[in-house]
Amino acid sequence: MTDGTNGAGSSLPYGDLDGARELLDGARELLDGARELLDGARELLEAERAEATAAISALTRDFDGIVDAACAVGTDDEHDPEGATIAFERAQVASLLERARGRLANVDLALARIEDGSYGSCQRCGQPITAERLTARPAASTCIRCAATARAPRA
Repeated sequence: MTDGTNGAGSSLPYGDLDGARELLDGARELLDGARELLDGARELLEAERAEATAAISALTRDFDGIVDAACAVGTDDEHDPEGATIAFERAQVASLLERARGRLANVDLALARIEDGSYGSCQRCGQPITAERLTARPAASTCIRCAATARAPRA
């Protein structure tokens, strides 16, 4: 049939069944590629989640050890010559622990975006985040342009 109908009277966008099949095959290939990208992202995020969880466990043990050691000796951070070192170590580990918890939260948010279908879209402008950026930073929630804008100093 060359009249642009499928025999039942409805019109196909390419005028024939073969064109519709090609369009459908192309859509299937795109979906398969998208699934592969999401599966790869999920694997990267799960590995990053495991690393962050391990870091949190290790840092929590370190922090607890510093606090226990300071309590056991009865040091006074303010008047003991070693106090500044203990306070610094405690603050440094606390900062690293906070950063690891933030990393874990970002990974969990990215995994949730995969589940709800919004992964790969910039949370600020709605534009796609490049595959290169997502490969380098799987938990990224913004495109490069929005990330650069957010970090740019304000005059």
